[in-house]
Amino acid sequence: MLESKGLGDLSPGDLAVVRPGRGRAKLDELIGPADRIDNVLEALLVERGLREPFEPHDPPSAEDPNRTDLRDLLTYTIDPDTAKDFDDALSFRREGDGIRAWVHIADVSWFVGAGTPLDHGAARRAFSTYVPGTVAPMLPHELADDLCSLRPHQDRLCVTVELPPHGDPVFYRSTIRSDVRLTYGQAERREAPPAVLEALELNDELAQRLRARRFARGALQVQTPEAVFRFDGSGGVADAWLESEPHAHVLVEELMILANERVGAFLASRNREALYRVHERPDPVAIEHLLAKLADLGVPTPPAPERMTPAQAATLAGAVSERVAEYVEQSGRGRWAFPALVLRSLKQARYHPHNLGHAGLASPAYCHFTSPIRRYPDLVVHRALLRELGLADDPLPGELESLAEHTSERERDAARVEYLADDICLAWLLERRLFERGWEDPWEGEIAGVIASGLFVRFGEVFEGFLPVRKLQGEFFEINVLGTSLAGRTTGRTYRLGDAIDVRVESIARNEGKVELAPS
Repeated sequence: MLESKGLGDLSPGDLAVVRPGRGRAKLDELIGPADRIDNVLEALLVERGLREPFEPHDPPSAEDPNRTDLRDLLTYTIDPDTAKDFDDALSFRREGDGIRAWVHIADVSWFVGAGTPLDHGAARRAFSTYVPGTVAPMLPHELADDLCSLRPHQDRLCVTVELPPHGDPVFYRSTIRSDVRLTYGQAERREAPPAVLEALELNDELAQRLRARRFARGALQVQTPEAVFRFDGSGGVADAWLESEPHAHVLVEELMILANERVGAFLASRNREALYRVHERPDPVAIEHLLAKLADLGVPTPPAPERMTPAQAATLAGAVSERVAEYVEQSGRGRWAFPALVLRSLKQARYHPHNLGHAGLASPAYCHFTSPIRRYPDLVVHRALLRELGLADDPLPGELESLAEHTSERERDAARVEYLADDICLAWLLERRLFERGWEDPWEGEIAGVIASGLFVRFGEVFEGFLPVRKLQGEFFEINVLGTSLAGRTTGRTYRLGDAIDVRVESIARNEGKVELAPS
């Protein structure tokens, strides 16, 4: 029997939260009709346990006179159109032949005391999980979207990394007042007041210099475009497109990387434990396999030493990523498949109490410091930094090793939910497109993945589906030793990674985000 109280009338097909009770199930929450994508995504967050209530919390005053007052310093934020939790803000000033930069990060540790119920809850959640149109935040909205968010024209408490043109960085607690909130589009188009435009030009000059320096030292050059969605206001998905890295992203990204490096280097130089972001050097055998796969696919690669050390493997991985990016751009082949091969050959980035370096960024020390509203490791790093500077005495968690493992796993969990949410939205959109154009019309695609049971195919710019090997008629196909192609046992006909292929959509399980294809 189903028991419900005060939830109104239910209709067939509605999504709801039902919890077991004594002898009967209890209807806890009505989400709404399942024919609306916003309800489906909300149900996904609920089903994955990401909509639990927040712990009780009484935030302290948002005023602190014992800080460096930077409210007169021209400051701005750059974020996506839909963002509400503004973690970071930037300031710049020309000094001689160089540029002084300030990276201001929300001082979340001021509002979330170490060891409080909210702190324990934030550690358990570890990350905010973003799905199209909504978010399951790590912190309550009154903190994430208000008191900690660096809103324009409002005094906000920060931890600032001041980066002079020459010499060491300076870290301190500050009070700022952002002058303007820019979207990435506005920053790209330079839609800003004149004074801010001048700062953006300094921002651009410094960011380009930092990026060139980072790539020159061997950082990976692999970009993975993200799907961006537009909803129709009636419960459907109207459109989707891939947002590769616009120029405006560089303005923010390079300064955040630099701030993370400087904080990581400072803590590592004093042998202080924290939650470092580590990316260990690749296994030389994995890089040898990568070179063999790329060679099999006709992709030129740099020469490899006869006996490769992990350090040489890391350097070679950076060179391979650059060569692959150039090849894809010039040839038009393997836009999805070849960069993915590079990424899969590397070890996975994770959190660790000690500094082990970051091979992907070619950085000797790195931590996550710039997003404490949405990542718990950043909050731990803030506490470690402020404690080392003598600006706070919040203790670090006692079991950093287990916390590092927990946050690493939670990061992967959040990513899985976010990928699934994107797949669901794309399946909804694909069904809409097929209704408009017909199911029998072929799509031009690219083979993006190969496994023994079939092919993963990217098509229509944003969509991906699976073509089972049983649908490749005429003969028996098997995967080659390198895992780069399926070959027919009789004729030798092959389906290789990066090859063009025409497909048609056979079926869609839209609330599972699954698309099955057939050859066209």
